[in-house]
Amino acid sequence: MITPLPRSRRSLLSALGLAGFLLLWELALRSALLPGSLVPLPSSIPGVLAAEISDGIWLEVVTASLSHYSVGVLLGSLLGIAVGVAAALLPVFDALHAWLARLLRPIPPLAWIPFAIIWFGIKPSAAAFIISIGVFWINYFASYSAVRSVDPGFDEVAQAFGQGRFLARLTKVSLPAAAPGILGGLRAGLGQGWMTVVAAELFGIPGIGQRMMEASSLLATDIVVVYMLTIAGLYAVFDFLFMRLQRRLLRWQP
Repeated sequence: MITPLPRSRRSLLSALGLAGFLLLWELALRSALLPGSLVPLPSSIPGVLAAEISDGIWLEVVTASLSHYSVGVLLGSLLGIAVGVAAALLPVFDALHAWLARLLRPIPPLAWIPFAIIWFGIKPSAAAFIISIGVFWINYFASYSAVRSVDPGFDEVAQAFGQGRFLARLTKVSLPAAAPGILGGLRAGLGQGWMTVVAAELFGIPGIGQRMMEASSLLATDIVVVYMLTIAGLYAVFDFLFMRLQRRLLRWQP
């Protein structure tokens, strides 16, 4: 049996691993093992970030991305959970849309870009639409699986206590019992949204993706790395806050 490391030691080793990676990156560039014209020095990134912030560009593009990211994640999550739970509890509805779900699920969100441009134009709503598609399927399947895996004995107990109606079983049995799985889908959707947001902005919608494209066209790789790290930082903040909320909602778990 493998003994897990203490949290403090694990954090220390993780920090050392990251520091070692950055040091090797820096040394490889300074010793000309990597082309300095194509790969930025890690030590230059803080200064570039400070310049982007002082010019007001960083806040502008981050705010723009957060706006359609939030809309896309919210819509995709709500619709995905609603349809997934309905399919798990209503066999007729499940059968009616089963083939449609299998047909649409393999289509990546980016394949919808032409329709997003036609339907919404080059506007933030188009990016939110693309983001919502990717988030929808994650929450749909997570919610569907979570509800279907609920012990049938819970429904029998609910009926024995006079809670046999659909709405009562939904709110007092199915959703509480499936909450860990549904929340797991929500957390995965937060990450999927950030993986999609940059690509959804590449066709001209203001935001982090557009700024990265502008920088890459000028070979300003240091700016590209700044916004790559910005995405990582934003996701870390969202994930941390969601984990705290998840622990509070599931405090009844052992």
